[in-house]
Amino acid sequence: MKNILKLAAASAFLALAACGGSGDDAMGDNVADAAEAQAENMEAMADNMSGPAAEGMEAQAEAVAEDGERKEEAIDDADVEAENMSPAQQNQVANAM
Repeated sequence: MKNILKLAAASAFLALAACGGSGDDAMGDNVADAAEAQAENMEAMADNMSGPAAEGMEAQAEAVAEDGERKEEAIDDADVEAENMSPAQQNQVANAM
């Protein structure tokens, strides 16, 4: 299941990275949006669970969303030249934050 979530997150990030925008603001927004999409998928999965498993999945979803927000702020604070980076380079920066 974790591999599915990682694949979904990577796919969402790459799709969002291809969107237009300028600089680190767009890159940070894309990272946060991808994390939010992953968190929403996890919350949907939690809706199909019960008890501690559902609570655990919801907690993980919240952590993913918060991590996306943290990465967005770090990317914006770093003032990277995202418009001059390939999607692969942007992915590297996002994962390093």
